[in-house]
Amino acid sequence: MGTTTNTFSLKSIFLDFKEITKAGLAISVLFSSIAGYLLGFNNQFPFQWSVLLMLCIGGYCMVGASNAFNQVIEKDLDALMDRTKNRPVPSGRMSPSVALLVAGLLTLTGLTLLYMINPKTAMFGAISIFLYTSVYTPLKTITSLSVFVGAFPGAIPFMLGWVAATGDFGIEAGTLFLIQFFWQFPHFWSIGWFLYEDYEKAGFFMLPTGKKDKGTALQVILYTVWLIIASLLPAIGYTGKLFISPVAAGIVFLLGLWMLYYAIQLYKIKTAKAARTLMLVSVSYISLLQLVYIIDKFLR
Repeated sequence: MGTTTNTFSLKSIFLDFKEITKAGLAISVLFSSIAGYLLGFNNQFPFQWSVLLMLCIGGYCMVGASNAFNQVIEKDLDALMDRTKNRPVPSGRMSPSVALLVAGLLTLTGLTLLYMINPKTAMFGAISIFLYTSVYTPLKTITSLSVFVGAFPGAIPFMLGWVAATGDFGIEAGTLFLIQFFWQFPHFWSIGWFLYEDYEKAGFFMLPTGKKDKGTALQVILYTVWLIIASLLPAIGYTGKLFISPVAAGIVFLLGLWMLYYAIQLYKIKTAKAARTLMLVSVSYISLLQLVYIIDKFLR
């Protein structure tokens, strides 16, 4: 009986840890950092498994810390929404003080590991946590510009991998940042659209016009166009050591048209189903784009 109880307790702790750090989200963010690292290493900065491992663990800690801080700050609001009311803190399974301790330990661990890679990587990791928890989170109940602010920490992971590989933030890392920055808007506005009623319960402002209307849908289309343009910048030869072949550029362009089609569909029919589809397509888009960039590098 004691063994069963202990096993249940360990499993519960593990599941709560996964939920408070948003493991699924954290792992998808790590994929972006790994992609950036694979694009960044070269003969001058050779591949190192130790650096990649520290990037993965440190990156997970930083994302997990941001999510844990966020869930402490928003615990009362999370309790109002159907999709968040069963999270560890608002449900009462984890006290706010324990959640803060977890967030603090993850921050220290993450920053230490990223600093061991190089100071710039740790600096960008720290900036990401600060912006997410101290600026983006409180702005969510004040203005829809919170999505703009949140796009900055959201865009850091892709370029963080490049900085980890090279120790440098230049035009290459800036281009990777720009791609993921513009991607944030159609992705999060589509989420804000199909979860509009749930967000409304907590008073969150996630859509640019505050409504599920043509104005919001039009901005989704415009930012998708900017995303397509940004994703093709490495093909024109002005992004330093980051470049893609014409074939890769063609594939990336087609991926962009695929996402743009669903953005236009949202504009046409303006339904929660169309928004959810766009969200899923956007996740596939960014992952496929990163794979195309990586495969193109190794095939050249």
